[in-house]
Amino acid sequence: MEQSRGAYHRTPFFIVFVLLLLKLVLLRYFFFAGVEITRLAADALAVLVLLSILELVTPARIKGPVYWGCNLIFSLLLFSSTLYFAHFNSVPTYTALNELHQVTGIQSSIQSTIRWIDFIYFADILVLALLWVVNRAKGVRVPGRRPVWKIGVALVLVLSLSGSATFIQLGKSITNELVQAENLGFLDYQVAAALKAREENLTIQNGNIKDTISRVNQLQLTYPYHSPERAITGESPKYFGAARGKNVIIVQMEAFQNFPIHLKVGGQEVTPVLNRLAAEGMYFPNVFQQIGQGNTSDAEFISNTSIYPTGTVAMSTGYGDRILPSLPSLLRKYNYETNTFHVNEASFWNRIKLYPALGFDRYYDKPAYNNDHFNEFGASDEELYRLGVDKLSAVSQSGRPFYGQFVTVSSHFPFKVPEDRVRITVPDSMKGTQLGDYIQAVNYADYAVGTLIDSLKAKGLWDQTMLVLYGDHFGLQSKDNDPAVVSQQLGIKYDPRINRFNIPLLIHLPGENKGIVIDQVGGQLDIMPTVANLLGISLKEENFTAFGHDLLNVDKNIVGMRYYLPTGSFFNNEIVFVPGQGFEDGTAVSLKTRQPVSDLAPYKEDYEYILKLMNLSDEYVKLLPKR
Repeated sequence: MEQSRGAYHRTPFFIVFVLLLLKLVLLRYFFFAGVEITRLAADALAVLVLLSILELVTPARIKGPVYWGCNLIFSLLLFSSTLYFAHFNSVPTYTALNELHQVTGIQSSIQSTIRWIDFIYFADILVLALLWVVNRAKGVRVPGRRPVWKIGVALVLVLSLSGSATFIQLGKSITNELVQAENLGFLDYQVAAALKAREENLTIQNGNIKDTISRVNQLQLTYPYHSPERAITGESPKYFGAARGKNVIIVQMEAFQNFPIHLKVGGQEVTPVLNRLAAEGMYFPNVFQQIGQGNTSDAEFISNTSIYPTGTVAMSTGYGDRILPSLPSLLRKYNYETNTFHVNEASFWNRIKLYPALGFDRYYDKPAYNNDHFNEFGASDEELYRLGVDKLSAVSQSGRPFYGQFVTVSSHFPFKVPEDRVRITVPDSMKGTQLGDYIQAVNYADYAVGTLIDSLKAKGLWDQTMLVLYGDHFGLQSKDNDPAVVSQQLGIKYDPRINRFNIPLLIHLPGENKGIVIDQVGGQLDIMPTVANLLGISLKEENFTAFGHDLLNVDKNIVGMRYYLPTGSFFNNEIVFVPGQGFEDGTAVSLKTRQPVSDLAPYKEDYEYILKLMNLSDEYVKLLPKR
């Protein structure tokens, strides 16, 4: 009897070990579309570390509930991580999981990603709970631990810790987060992320921002942004001051990819308003998103600061307590009043701190608008623009120029437009699909931009205002949209990386009616320097550190991307590059032909440059003083 009880005593350890390991196998299947048996050693060692600690510190009388609770928490963690990966296509770290409370703000978006198979993580929970209840009813008691068992568990702990440490050390040099997570396993990946953050923070503690700025400037001088001819002649920047003293409105369009521009579906223009703006102003068709964990809020951060997101935390959450060099702060020196408009609560993604940090004088969030119940956020883009133009008109009447930022949400995932607001009919083959819903959503968003323009004209502001519009990030979810199907449905060649991350940028100058296409490759980092040039503001003379460049005055460009693509990914004038474990096993696709590029050698310097530049950007933002 005593022997059987001893065996029972050890049973939870082995059962939970097997269950947790099986769940990590399932996670690997969801994340990496398959399971390599050789990778499971890292998962097994990490689980052994966790359970050995529990076994050694847990009193025998509560061991059953503790193991059951551990299994439940672990299941919730993996379930949440699977939903996160499905929505963002990135392996979440502990910093991303800290932001799970933001889910309530995009509840319908998250619900749309849940599949019935995701609940398989909890399949064993009910069975274990029932077994525990039965055993309690029978009066089964677990005897005290035998010394030999405790010694064995301690030895397992030491060996598994040593093995996990070896895996983490071997994976330390991998910059591609997805490859690193696959090599290390989910649990050790969290440890590696924490260790990396600790090393970076220790470096920052001894850092000097002036030294960092100097190294940023020196590094950027090594990249040929300007042709030798331009560098030699030192010609004045093109379009410098073309909108000097004018009002500025920047519209950040939710989930707006570039492919709908000039697209027709069923003979109907998807974006007639933006098409007209492109025909009358500046259109930049080769601009790409660069957001990190903060998604839409990161886009606001990037476009106003020209600083890379760190990728490890939403910039509003991690750096909303800093004094951020930014476009609003810069424009204050030129007597601009700066306002930002968003129909959601300012607490969402910590904008309540981000907006003051960016230097906005005022923000108008959810309580300021009439709720016309467009979607889960409440007010529609039309209502957003109505209130915004009224407030900006009052600023203009006071005699001051204004900068107004609008953050739209009517084209937010899952792209459901109320039936009475639908303005375009999609073909039957698209009805009920995410692609069809997306076309209707961006069409409505385009229509709403038209109401903004009409309101500006009615208030006498159109001829005194520079209008800038850009997309914050992709819309179509990769798991729900086969590129071949999208290509066939729309009559375009849809590349899962190039088209997915390609966003529009349009700029309309007062009094201009002749369009120009700027083919230069760029990113959201480049918006602020481009706008500053048009306003006649020299960032060099202002001693402003920007990691992007004026797209009207560069001959070659490179923009890095992380998070939705692994660190080290970049777009330059020729390709999009995505690393493997490093550069040599990376892949590249031509931006022009959409075909794979086999010879990577010419781009190694670009890869090394962008890694250095992004690291310096991280160092710079972490050294900014707190407010």
